[in-house]
Amino acid sequence: MSKAHCLLLAYAIEPGSKFWNGELSLYSSAELVERIKSGVYGESETRERVRRKIIERSSAEIEDSILAIGARFITSQDSEWPDSLNQLQTPPIGLIVKGLPIQGAAVALVGTRNPTPYGARVASEFAAGFADREYVVVSGGAYGIDTHAHRGALAAEGKTFAILASGVDIMYPAGNERLFYEIAENGALISEAMPGERARPERFLIRNRLIAAISQATIVVEAAFRSGSLRTAREAAELMRIVMAVPGPITSPASDGCHRLIGERCAEVVTSVSDAMELMTALSGTLLGDVT
Repeated sequence: MSKAHCLLLAYAIEPGSKFWNGELSLYSSAELVERIKSGVYGESETRERVRRKIIERSSAEIEDSILAIGARFITSQDSEWPDSLNQLQTPPIGLIVKGLPIQGAAVALVGTRNPTPYGARVASEFAAGFADREYVVVSGGAYGIDTHAHRGALAAEGKTFAILASGVDIMYPAGNERLFYEIAENGALISEAMPGERARPERFLIRNRLIAAISQATIVVEAAFRSGSLRTAREAAELMRIVMAVPGPITSPASDGCHRLIGERCAEVVTSVSDAMELMTALSGTLLGDVT
């Protein structure tokens, strides 16, 4: 696939689109760009918006905007592309990466934006433990468990990836601005969204599939009964990754989601990094190897 045409498509198409991913399975990126330009997909508001975006900017202009923020655009043709992403029902057309190459075995730590002190401590300790074992810690850059996971990995001088629902130049949430700079230096900020794109509610759920796919295992630290973290866990299970959950007090609503996953046999119980490593070793046949 032509990288320039992939860049145009990634710029114009909202991430996670089943329709456009289906078209990309039928046509090359160059062919699809020409089909969109010609108007063969009709004049619905959504598809017309894609056509206008394809026409309004050149791939060179889009690439310049990415390079200007110190990032790069990668596709499945690049050596650092995680092959595990290709297993998704709607794999990304491309990714914008700011920081180190996407390499190394990875574990995702996810959970609530409103953790208890117990959850915050567990996330930090688990992240540091995996970093000590040379795993990349993956999370979503949000407040709460995500923040403590990233900080725990950095404190252990490890590598961490933040997969964002906004452009990698958008410091969202704003309170994590300094954290994002540290992640870019000691890991990577990764997104399907173009520079300048703000996070929207639906993009958080869509990006969760990337967190699940890029990681060998997903651990839910704390989550409410209905939580986006449970979506990440279920995405991971569908991809045949190992899913684990940390139990909490039965009286804590912050752990209801973890207990739900355990009760439904969607997740294995873990109470330490050693537990998790033992489980991952025992079930290594289900893993895909490094994220590359």
